[in-house]
Amino acid sequence: MTDVIVVIGAGSIGQAIARRVSAGKRLVLADLREETAQAAAQILGDAGFAVSTAIVDVASQASVQALVESCASLGPISGLIHAAGVSPTQASPASILKVDLYGTALVLEEFGRVIARGGSGVVISSQSGHRLPALSAEQNKALAMTPADDLLVLPMLQPDQLSDSLHAYQLSKRGNSLRVMAEAVRWGKRGARLNAISPGIIFTPLARDELSGPRGAGYRRMIELSAVGRGGTPDEVANIGALLMGADGAFITGSDFLMDGGVTAAYWYGELAPM
Repeated sequence: MTDVIVVIGAGSIGQAIARRVSAGKRLVLADLREETAQAAAQILGDAGFAVSTAIVDVASQASVQALVESCASLGPISGLIHAAGVSPTQASPASILKVDLYGTALVLEEFGRVIARGGSGVVISSQSGHRLPALSAEQNKALAMTPADDLLVLPMLQPDQLSDSLHAYQLSKRGNSLRVMAEAVRWGKRGARLNAISPGIIFTPLARDELSGPRGAGYRRMIELSAVGRGGTPDEVANIGALLMGADGAFITGSDFLMDGGVTAAYWYGELAPM
């Protein structure tokens, strides 16, 4: 049977990575919005890829399990690209935690049960996780290893501890990086690899929402004061995605690749440092 590559979140970054790793394989584009998946399928189908679509809500265990079952029926799942999420401008702290933190943990747990030997996965995280101050060893372990079903009841994630959307987003993305490291151990027992990419400001529709939203001035300042002095493109993220999912990345697992044009460096050690 033909190997299957699953993309969750059929936006610009998910599509760009899929183009690099899905030739000759069956590609499943899953998204919360059917119209988004269908539009991406039209573009990739016209480019010669064998594509099908699915609807998935990553914050629903039943929905994710149904997606896993459907994809596994098509062939061995050799690749997972998890690029779904919401931003601080788009959602409340509770929604961010449910989609970005719990949803990622759930996806990695469920696909980790079926990923094929020699397979690989990439999670799209964010530079925001790298701007959160250090957590305690206990907090790190809790975010990394608490079963997905129990994750949202952790004391550190309760409303009295976490009332700001940006803080919830940063904590979720830090959690993604930690979860990838822990899940890479479990995936490794199946002979598969798992990594994360933490992009900076990448020019996608989501980024345009951020740049035109209440935090837009801050994001523009990040770009101006970064070492590279510009935002990134989905194709640049795909360069790293293809490395991590391909043979050249065979010795890389449990890692988180920060690619933000130097924004985080400027935040900790440069002109973006908080006063």
